Amino acid sequence: MSIKFVQAAAFALCGALAFSGGSAVAQEAKSLDELLRFVKQGQVTEAKENRAREQRFAQAKSEQASLVKKAEAERARQEQLSSELEAKFEENELAVMDKQKVLKERLGTLAELFGHLTSTSGDLATNLESSLVSAQYPNREGFLSELISKMSGSDKLPSVEEIERVWYELQREMIESGKIVTFTAEVAKPNGDKVEQKVTRVGTFNVVSEDGKYLQYVASKGTLEELARQPSGPYQGWAKSLVASTGGEGFQKFGVDPTGPTGGSFLAALINSPNLEERWHQGGYIGYAITAVGVFAFLLAIWRLIVLMGVSAKVNSQLKSSKANTNNPLGRVLKVHEDNPNMNTETLELKLSEQVMKETPKLESGLTLLKIISAVAPLMGLLGTVTGMIITFQAITIFGAGDPKAMAGGISGALVTTVLGLLVAIPTVLLHTIVNGRAQRIIHMLNEQSTGIIAEHTEGNQGK
Repeated sequence: MSIKFVQAAAFALCGALAFSGGSAVAQEAKSLDELLRFVKQGQVTEAKENRAREQRFAQAKSEQASLVKKAEAERARQEQLSSELEAKFEENELAVMDKQKVLKERLGTLAELFGHLTSTSGDLATNLESSLVSAQYPNREGFLSELISKMSGSDKLPSVEEIERVWYELQREMIESGKIVTFTAEVAKPNGDKVEQKVTRVGTFNVVSEDGKYLQYVASKGTLEELARQPSGPYQGWAKSLVASTGGEGFQKFGVDPTGPTGGSFLAALINSPNLEERWHQGGYIGYAITAVGVFAFLLAIWRLIVLMGVSAKVNSQLKSSKANTNNPLGRVLKVHEDNPNMNTETLELKLSEQVMKETPKLESGLTLLKIISAVAPLMGLLGTVTGMIITFQAITIFGAGDPKAMAGGISGALVTTVLGLLVAIPTVLLHTIVNGRAQRIIHMLNEQSTGIIAEHTEGNQGK
């Protein structure tokens, strides 16, 4: 026997021993004979185990056959029961159809009446749920839901009391919608606090608190909440007057939202409308720049107007005085004549014209800047509008034009700078006209007096 053959046999026997799992091979073989004996014992053990498995399989087969027979019998019984139930169901279905036909014949015109009652109850429940009257009379729609469920079941009819209650709630809603009533209710403040206070309900349009704040009725919670943002203008003052009135003062002014019964869209739009300060902030940095330029132009115009008024007062005082005073333009012009009484007419005229020309820039100081601002302010406004429109159209390109409100809001904000530019330009033009008019009157007076001096000087020279 070669060494390779012995090694192959050893590997084969080791594999057999690994599969046998018997107790005989648990020991380590010390020789080839002993290894052969272990293999033989393993084969015997495997044969025994195989026979035991075959016996178990045979026994399980007989048990499975018995179970199959029982299952088949149960299936047959269930199929029979199902056939009986199907026949019974069809019989009951025919009976139900016969009963429904009899019910329909006996109901007659009442079926149409109950249909109208169901639809009316549904509409009334929807209206009562969101009605401001429910803030004063809560839980009115509960019985309507029960009535609708009852009538939808087709097995019960509404009672006379239930029909009368539907009529009562309809009538009460109509009557209360025409009343102005004050009652006590729990009001939720914007900070989350809830307080008991008197509120005044104006029909089904609006509810205001005792301090003149507009309230909203939250149907899902059944509570009154104070609007976080109140309408601007005189509306809160009118609301306070209405709450404080006793009914004997006659008509009271009050801002009623005509869309109150349908959700109050007008009031919401009024509240969401930006005020002047918010509109101003919509102008952005260009709007701020226009405002700064406008403030500067206004201050400059006021300053020049005050200066010219003072100069005009001094010139008028100089007209009444025979002695030249150098604290005003006319006095300085007259001073030229006083200093040169014997000068020839041509030279004196030139000196007087020179002095008037010296005074003119002082009197017209700031007028050119005012004129420039009146022209530049609208252009700055147009720049802001174009910039805002570019931003708006970029947003439309990215997010689409599905929201017209957002697009309109962007365009509205872009036009704010144009409004600011016009608000600066128009008053600046008016102020420039006023200030320029005062300066030109003084200059005209200087020219007039200068011409008079020359005429008087010429006449004096001719007399000599």
